[in-house]
Amino acid sequence: MRPIALTPLFAQITVLSGIGPRLGKLIGKLAGESVVDMLWHLPSGLVDRRHAPEVAGARPGEVATLTVVVEEHVVPRSRRQPYRVRCSDETGPLTLTWFNGRQDWLEGLLPVGETRVVSGRVELYQGEAQMTHPDHIVPLDQRDTILRVEPVYPLTAGLTQKPIQKAIAGALERAPELPDWLDEAYARKQQWPAWRAALDQVHAPQSAEALAPQAPARRRLAFDELLASQLALQLVRRRERTLAGRAIAGDGRLRAKALASLPFTPTASQIRAIAEIEAELGRPERMIRLLQGDVGSGKTLVALMAMLVAVEAGAQAALMAPTEILARQHYSTMAPIAEAAGVKLALLTGRDGQRQKRATIQALADGTLDLVVGTHALVQEDVEFADLALAVVDEQHRFGVAQRMALSSKGRAVDLLVMTATPIPRTLMLAAYGDLDVSKLTEKPAGRLPIDTRTVALDRLEEVVGAVGRAVASGAQVYWVCPLIEESEEIDLNNAEERFAALSQRFPGRVGLLHGRQKSAEREATMAAFASGALSVLVATTVIEVGVDVPNATVMAIEHAERFGLAQLHQLRGRVGRGTAKSTCLLLYAGPLGETARARLAIMRETEDGFRIAEEDLRLRGGGELLGTRQSGLPDMRLVDFGAHSDLLEAARDDAKLIVERDAELESARGQALRTLLYLFRRDEAVRTLRAG
Repeated sequence: MRPIALTPLFAQITVLSGIGPRLGKLIGKLAGESVVDMLWHLPSGLVDRRHAPEVAGARPGEVATLTVVVEEHVVPRSRRQPYRVRCSDETGPLTLTWFNGRQDWLEGLLPVGETRVVSGRVELYQGEAQMTHPDHIVPLDQRDTILRVEPVYPLTAGLTQKPIQKAIAGALERAPELPDWLDEAYARKQQWPAWRAALDQVHAPQSAEALAPQAPARRRLAFDELLASQLALQLVRRRERTLAGRAIAGDGRLRAKALASLPFTPTASQIRAIAEIEAELGRPERMIRLLQGDVGSGKTLVALMAMLVAVEAGAQAALMAPTEILARQHYSTMAPIAEAAGVKLALLTGRDGQRQKRATIQALADGTLDLVVGTHALVQEDVEFADLALAVVDEQHRFGVAQRMALSSKGRAVDLLVMTATPIPRTLMLAAYGDLDVSKLTEKPAGRLPIDTRTVALDRLEEVVGAVGRAVASGAQVYWVCPLIEESEEIDLNNAEERFAALSQRFPGRVGLLHGRQKSAEREATMAAFASGALSVLVATTVIEVGVDVPNATVMAIEHAERFGLAQLHQLRGRVGRGTAKSTCLLLYAGPLGETARARLAIMRETEDGFRIAEEDLRLRGGGELLGTRQSGLPDMRLVDFGAHSDLLEAARDDAKLIVERDAELESARGQALRTLLYLFRRDEAVRTLRAG
């Protein structure tokens, strides 16, 4: 049960004064839908409104807070004219200006003859001071409420500062004093404020230094978030490890047949990873290992070899993938190798026919089926295994802990191998996985040639289309990636549908379109047509980033490459260069390029090493959405800047380890406070792993 003290923070944001359904929807999209999310929406700048000169002393371009008398309202004769309110003090006139201003509202706000305090940016218009759309207007007795340093928050379209500031002020009012979960001596040494005081401080910065990631209040809150994350990892890991394990040892006969059937020799890192996994499977403790391999490094083969160890030991193994495309991809890679080894392999997805599904489920239950590849259909209640010994979870970040546990619970002491195609820097690896055992695939399979990566300005588009035509004429296939699905008024980008139409005119009947809003059957039909060679060009959004394998595709054109993150560019480039022919990646950009975009494209030209690219991505982005956290499975951190807070991550990990060693059930006074911390950061799943929770 969530502590009662936190109840006010987990209410919908519409409970806050002045936040109705419309604003609530906008704020929810920006920051989150609960009151607590407002607390984590930190200011990105500040405006100092303490500068309060007389009108004659207000300099153009600066923010000033002025005390003036309202003289007259100049109502516009047409909608194209602005609404003006003339004011003054002893030193000179000031005009307040609104476009599309409402007369009744403005007359109520600024009654003629009364004194008002206005704050905003001062401009000069025809030699006189003017303020357009003032930020604040209050009566004289409320002057002190404006004369302050005001936080400025990140916004989204349709939102202004006022409602965000109001919502955050309301959230702070609801934030309770909580028992401190930090180690007292450590917090004192760091000179950190208490949790509640830290919240007040980050939302009322008095200087630019107070906004920096290294400010004491910011560091305190970042540590809280890291501690919650690391403690949750340790608790879940402890639960998984304390479940009794079993040693799984194979005799190698099936793996020998499988390897003999391959038309290539596995790479040195594949052989090393297989040996590491085999050794760990042979131990009596449960295995929880991460297999980290770059795009096209051969993770599927390593997973299959691990699964064959289970079959050699007389048990079963399952591989769960997040999408049907990816599940089918693994199945088609594994099927011929499994057949050569004399092992029965099946595919189980939500779209299988009822008869086929029943047959697969029956074969898993009676043990006549050794291996299965599937989607989350594998964790449905009616799926039972005769003896599941190994679960492999691909792109595991797309599944919750509950789904991973559900698959593990379908056998006795099931070993777990999780795989990711996103190379992750060590700092982020620690944040996402704690001290997980890791096997890395650092090479590409033999015979794969380097991909020729070039940057091309978008004004040379016609040349690029000509080059695509030559590639298609030679029998090659081409991916063309666009960043948007349809026209957006906010961002004028050539979108997938427009590009599809243009390329279809050049190559009639040879171009397909793939994007996330299509029905899955339509997407699969298009992918199948491209994979079979019926289509030569596939125009797509980033849905092709994961799990598409067409060895004959040798050209990747990425339009507006400057808009993509490094990890995304790397994943997309990895869709080509999967056969033995020479491949090219064209990064089409619109100038002028910013410094970060230029650095990103330069790194893409220099290297194909995903691990180096990941480290550079971390360096370039600092905090923010590192590596596109949604793709990489990294925790979605709101308060942590990994570039600035890596020392805190190490400290949080060490603290979490110590806590679990000394008070694994979180029953002490500090343990109870730590339970509150886990709930505060929505790590409820970890609390549920405690016997007492």
